Amino acid sequence: MLLNTLVFFMMLALVYVIYVVQFIKWQNKKTRGDAFFSLALEERRALKRRLQRHAPFVLPAFRVLSLLFPMKNPPAFFYKDVAGPAAIASSKSFQAAAEFTPGPDDIFIATQMKCGTTWMQQIVFEILHKGKGDLSDNGYRHMYALSPWIETSPRGSVPIERAPFVSDYKKRLIKTHLPTLLCPYSKEAKYIYVTRHPVSCFASTVDFIEFLTGPMAPAREDMLNWFCSEKFYWLSWAKNVDGWWRWSQQYPNVLFVHYEDLKSQPAEYIDRVARFLGIEINSEERQAILDKSSFDYMQAMEEHFEMAPPSVFSVNSNNRFMASGKNKRYKDVTEADRQKIVDYTVDALKDASYPINRFYPDVTA
Repeated sequence: MLLNTLVFFMMLALVYVIYVVQFIKWQNKKTRGDAFFSLALEERRALKRRLQRHAPFVLPAFRVLSLLFPMKNPPAFFYKDVAGPAAIASSKSFQAAAEFTPGPDDIFIATQMKCGTTWMQQIVFEILHKGKGDLSDNGYRHMYALSPWIETSPRGSVPIERAPFVSDYKKRLIKTHLPTLLCPYSKEAKYIYVTRHPVSCFASTVDFIEFLTGPMAPAREDMLNWFCSEKFYWLSWAKNVDGWWRWSQQYPNVLFVHYEDLKSQPAEYIDRVARFLGIEINSEERQAILDKSSFDYMQAMEEHFEMAPPSVFSVNSNNRFMASGKNKRYKDVTEADRQKIVDYTVDALKDASYPINRFYPDVTA
């Protein structure tokens, strides 16, 4: 009797493991590249509902795994000493990005992660369309169905080879977090880099990793150690920012923008970006661009901007992709955590050219 019961539960466990494995394979197939982003809105919602129905049955497996094999850092690989997210990229995709040849119709939107990437993508998209950009089912459907994330192509967005050249200007919007060490440069292309207070970057990164990985997310202390290390994706905040600052001082086709300035003076920076791109906009068009790049608008239309396809983790999360958009997220971090980030950043920038004391004096105070 005991043996029969044991066999029964072993068979039940085996069936459950097979179910979870097959479900994850199905999820990956449905969300790889632009398989999700290119769907019509109602189809994307239907896929999320299906994930929500399975989440209560799949998540216990990951909770057990998180206890047995706690994750210290998000999964990574290294290409030329630059860490990348193993879930959506590889050494091969990083190499392909580094070897890509940009053309005169390519606009790169570059940042360290969680520093305003999608916001600037939307600003540029709307500037190109004079405030009439269309992400509905009759238009491009989703930002990541039109804007390739080059170092994750073809797994994290529309593949670079199929990315459309949008608007009457026929421009291709390319997203990247690559440091200048790997980012392909051409004097013919345009590059817009956005940075954000390093502690705000950390706070937003923590929210996002927890949103994406659910019970598998590293403990906050581990994420702090990861952020303050060379294992952080796309190099440390300091090295990523410094490389792009150097490019902006060296090359006229690189525009360097601070998130906080963009937040406090959006109209002025929309004009600045438009001039940089060589596009004239009138006051009515500027207002439309302002409206459609506001946090309220983008949060309300979040389904057209979410940079990661849904998973059993994200559909079960209390967080969301458009979390807050606050100008001073660094205030949400404990003083001890803030001090560790500040100390690490100051040390990393001691021989750098980026003048952090000019833009973030509180970091060096």
